[in-house]
Order: sequence, then C-alpha cells, then structure tokens
Amino acid sequence: MPVSAPVFAYLGPAGTYTHEAARAFAARLGIDEPALLECASFDEVFDAVDRGKCEFGVVAKENSLEGSVTATLDNFAFKSQASILGEHVLDIHHCLVLHPDAKLEDVTCVASHAQGLAQCRRFLAERLSGRATVTTSSTAESARMAAEDVHVASIANAFAAELHGARVAVRDIEDHFGNQTSFALIGRQGHPPVFRGDRYKTSLALFLQVDRAGTLNMILSEFAYAGINLSMIQSRPTKQALGDYMFFIEFKEDANTLPVQTALNCLRLKLREVKVLGSYPVD
Repeated sequence: MPVSAPVFAYLGPAGTYTHEAARAFAARLGIDEPALLECASFDEVFDAVDRGKCEFGVVAKENSLEGSVTATLDNFAFKSQASILGEHVLDIHHCLVLHPDAKLEDVTCVASHAQGLAQCRRFLAERLSGRATVTTSSTAESARMAAEDVHVASIANAFAAELHGARVAVRDIEDHFGNQTSFALIGRQGHPPVFRGDRYKTSLALFLQVDRAGTLNMILSEFAYAGINLSMIQSRPTKQALGDYMFFIEFKEDANTLPVQTALNCLRLKLREVKVLGSYPVD
C-alpha cells in the first residue's frame, strides 16, 4: 500500500511568501509536488497541525524589517503544542505586477498587502505618483486582482504573478534591500526530527513565577554561566494582567548538549514553565 505524501498547511491564498516557503521546505525533504492545505490565518495553520489535519505547517516567524510575527509567537506561547522542526530564510523581493496586456500608463491604482505598499514607497512615489492604493489581505491576492484588470497594478512576488497569470513589469522595487523573512516548519509535539545539520538553533518560551526585580537578570545569568550566547530575547504580554510578561529566547546551540540542559534544568527550578519550542538545524 503506497504511503501518502505529507500535507503542508500554509497561509493562503496561493502565491503568498508562506506558500513559497512551504514549497522550499518540501524540496529540502525531497518532495517535488507537495500536498498543500491552504489556511486563512496562522492560527488556522497551528490548529491544523495540532488536530492532525496535516503533518507539517509553515508559519512566518520574523521579518528583518518588521520584527517578530506576534501571531506566531502567541500561538507558540499560549495556544499550541506544536514544535519547530526547521527554519528557512526567504529573501523578500517585491515586484510590480501587471495584467499581461497592461502598460504602466493604464494603471489607476496599486494593490498590495499593507506591508508591501509600505516597503515600496520610494518606487511608488517615483514611478506611480498620484495613483490610488488599495490594501489587500495578501500580496498574492493583489497579484490575482492585477491578472484580471488592466487598471490594477500589484506589489507581489514573481511566484504569485506566475501562478495567477500576471506579468512582472519591474523586479526588486523594495526600498530596502536585504529584506528577509524567517519561516518555521512546525509539527505536532513529539514529531521526530526531519533535518540534520552541524549547527543548531533552540527556541524557548519562559514563564515567570512572579514578576519581581532581577528576574530577567537571573535568566540571563544562567545562560551566561553555561557559556550560551543568546541571539534573540523578546518579551510578550501573558494576556493575564497589565504589565505581566513572559520571554522568548533563542540561541544557536543544540538543546541536547550538556551545558544547555544544565541551564534549562536550573531555570525550571526558578520559573513557572520552560517551554522548549524546538531545537533544529540552521545554515
């Protein structure tokens, strides 16, 4: 009996950067044509993984310009038991996308996700000054709109343009080069590792017993004693009370090494919860 291919849940519609990341993860797993489950939100992606509707989910974790994706962090901290199995960093290149028969002078409005519009302000001011802007639910949705209307231009990726039958008129129109988004491949808690590598990253969510002076210093000291260099630390409200926070922490070490295990065990004695979100190879 043939084994069915794993299903990847992603934030739709088809053509989003998350869709592109899902295909990249599948390619790393040797899957050329992955089975995909389109979801309306990152909440829905996490839910699909937790309920066993799919084997994998793909969610955006952090953008180099906009920072951490709070919907993803909140799911990891408060709603989901999913684990991070891998990370893929995608270069974000925005394109001006038009109907196949449209010329630039035909355009009366520019559509895109709010971030797409914000990240291409200079290009819009120089090349499409005076055109109205329309905010869409995703860059992929704006590419679909452009493919259907000669008067609509879209800011989207080349993948979305090709998928929806639109034309890339100008590439790399973003104001800031080096725009990247880190995506996480997630699976149900206890899922076996799917990637191997020489360098690892570990992601944690730390919950305090009580909020008192010196708690953050105590947390940092445990990692300092173990010789662990933190690559990210961020506080998020616990949603329990005003001023009540927990911490997300990342470092480039394997969670199974003795120094990391020692630090985590010491923190477990002092904190309400130490939640290991995943330990996974990185480039």
